[in-house]
Amino acid sequence: MLILTYLALALGAVGLLGTLLPLLRHTAWWIRVCDFPRLQIGAGLALSLLLLALGTGPLPGGVPRTAALLALGAALLFQAWHIWPYTRLHRKQVRDSQRPATDDDHHFSILVTNVLQYNRDASRCLALIRQYRPDLVLALETDEWWLSQLRGIEDALPHTCHAPLPNTYGMLVFSRLPLVDKQIKFLLDPGIPSFHGRVRLGSGLEVNLHFVHPKPPAPQESKTSTRRDAELLVVGRAIQHHDGPTIVAGDLNDVAWSRTSGLFRRLSRLLDPRIGRGLLPTFHADYRLLRWPLDHVFHSAHFRVAAIERLPHIGSDHYPIYLRLSHEPAGWREQDAELEAVDALDRLEARERIREAAEEAAE
Repeated sequence: MLILTYLALALGAVGLLGTLLPLLRHTAWWIRVCDFPRLQIGAGLALSLLLLALGTGPLPGGVPRTAALLALGAALLFQAWHIWPYTRLHRKQVRDSQRPATDDDHHFSILVTNVLQYNRDASRCLALIRQYRPDLVLALETDEWWLSQLRGIEDALPHTCHAPLPNTYGMLVFSRLPLVDKQIKFLLDPGIPSFHGRVRLGSGLEVNLHFVHPKPPAPQESKTSTRRDAELLVVGRAIQHHDGPTIVAGDLNDVAWSRTSGLFRRLSRLLDPRIGRGLLPTFHADYRLLRWPLDHVFHSAHFRVAAIERLPHIGSDHYPIYLRLSHEPAGWREQDAELEAVDALDRLEARERIREAAEEAAE
């Protein structure tokens, strides 16, 4: 029984640390990675809480059992508060489509796939593209080899914009629909491309597109989250200057419940179709107990969801994600009311983070 008590205390200590660290504004990678595994931290806290609740008497070191239970319970509720919007228990932020599925002129589908550059089996990715027939494919971590393998889909998706790179940050865009004013930009890092442009739907409507894949906060990639955060916020601020239908997609290397993602959505006034529909975790595809949603499609309130699905394993460490949207501007006000208002403090924080990234890049 003493062994279980020590196990519970160890789990609880790790869980409490993982709960408290993300409250810090510091951008060090070892702090920011604690934003990711909230579900896993919550599970550890729940197990610790259960084991301690079953015991009796004082804990080692004279720690009051009641105080330990209260601390663990509070931390567990805090983690659950972050996660529960991404469960089916929460109200859907984006309503279900009311248009007929056959109304292709007002629908737009996108398949986002981080293929893993070193994955040399393109057959499964190609099979999914042919099965789902998306209007647009965004393929990330793509080098020249992947471009040569995906060329075959250009018959169905002839409008393209490519930036294949050997550094795991290559980006390929294939579209069935015309791309307007398409361009590749390097917002903060000369090795990290992003796509910006518009796509013209069958109805003639032009939709603003922004595709990004910033570096994650990890020791082998970036020692801080500064540039990742700033890249998202640069895009968020740019979106403020236009009111048209907008989509932002990519492997954001961030979870939707992080402070940065929340700030980005408030700035850009975009919605998250995952809310109320489930986590749909896309990374890590090979480890069931270590998964969280890193690949995202955010969109403006002009759209409703016709379908959203995490697709099967393609040999990458990421699962692809598929989203079919329906342009239904009549419901714009209803969905726009779901968004949190941006305030002066948000704008100040965004400016400071972008400035810090510029200073870091200049060093």
